[in-house]
Amino acid sequence: MNLKIKIISCLLSALSPIMMTAATTDSHYTPSPEVISSQKEFETDRFGIFIHWGIYSMFARGEWYLNYGPKADEYAKAAKGFYPADFDASAWVSAIKDSGARYICFTTRHHDGFSMFHTAESDYNIVDATPFKRDVLKELSDECRRQDVKLHLYYSHIDWTRDDYPWGRTGRTTGKDSLKADWPHYYAFMNRQLRELLTNYGPIRAVWFDGWWDHDEDKTPFDWELPEQYRMIHELQPACMIGNNHHQTPFEGEDLQIFERDLPGENTAGLSGQAISRLPLETCNTMNGMWGYKIEDTDYKDTRTLIHYLVKTAGMGANLLLNIGPQPNGELPAAALERLKEMGKWMRENGETIYGTSAGPFPAQEWGTCTRKGSRLFVHLLTPKSTDIFLPAKLNIRKATVLADGSKVRFSKNDNGVTLHLDAIPDCIDHIIELEINQPVK
Repeated sequence: MNLKIKIISCLLSALSPIMMTAATTDSHYTPSPEVISSQKEFETDRFGIFIHWGIYSMFARGEWYLNYGPKADEYAKAAKGFYPADFDASAWVSAIKDSGARYICFTTRHHDGFSMFHTAESDYNIVDATPFKRDVLKELSDECRRQDVKLHLYYSHIDWTRDDYPWGRTGRTTGKDSLKADWPHYYAFMNRQLRELLTNYGPIRAVWFDGWWDHDEDKTPFDWELPEQYRMIHELQPACMIGNNHHQTPFEGEDLQIFERDLPGENTAGLSGQAISRLPLETCNTMNGMWGYKIEDTDYKDTRTLIHYLVKTAGMGANLLLNIGPQPNGELPAAALERLKEMGKWMRENGETIYGTSAGPFPAQEWGTCTRKGSRLFVHLLTPKSTDIFLPAKLNIRKATVLADGSKVRFSKNDNGVTLHLDAIPDCIDHIIELEINQPVK
């Protein structure tokens, strides 16, 4: 290789993530009317629950336990003891619906390769490999339809157990034979499983992919063949949206944008530095520290913190996908159920300021944020430190009232915006002031 070729090769390698993104974000994909309808419905929901559950719950060390030392053949023996006798799809969906959440995203197959549904493509699944012998996904999907809760399906693009999955930057200590990598074989396996999921479990509103990042450090850009896979999904279920937790600008064929552990535009966790697209937005986060069940992880966020996060997410025109890691016996942890119950109480009283709203007319402020529904603005005072609340927008306000009791709120205007004048600094989870406006916000 001559010097000129070497230089070009190095430049292409350095630019590969950018080029990959650019190549997959062109304008060839046009969402179907059915997808557009799903997007509109999704954007009104604002709140969903993520479920990370698999045989990793038996180790009680989180969903990445296999990546940190165990061999895959020893890890797999846990399936023979996996018997979640207390799993009750009706109880799950009821508790989640009562929380105010309108959809569930369930992990059908995580990075450990174990399928939480009955698949003909591998015996390593909850029906064939465990004494439980029940298809929990089928029970969950049936119950979601009965209770009118939408179902999304998480699916991992990577597998720490199958030899045909090409080695990435994770799962290298599980005993896989890297010389047996066979991407075409693995890709066909995934697509057959996806076909099962989109054929045997009723309407699925979204497929939620994860794992693209496993090959983001490859010297040669890895081709995940996403356009073909996305096309298959859209053909099987025309109303099914596609999201991918790749931490990049959305690729062609994707219908929503995902942010992990951060609000859109933030990057405190180092996973969400990508630009905000015009697609429907969703941020996923945990109730405690882990996604999957970890027995030592009892540091659950309090209800105030969770409600504040939901409100801030809605204030950016995004959905919150809040995670729960069920116990190995199939129950949702008591602390999680308590949080769901408390959030539900708040949502029944204040849900109109969250459901069906769009982003407020100005960014989040030190005191909180704002959501909008037509000519109604909802000012969410989360952490006010003064009785004077400045809104950095020119608003022609017809009326300002406290949502809880309808009492009037005084306000004044200047060239820079509007100031609300309170009688005292509120001391509650969220003091909401409703503004009725006469004209579009400037």
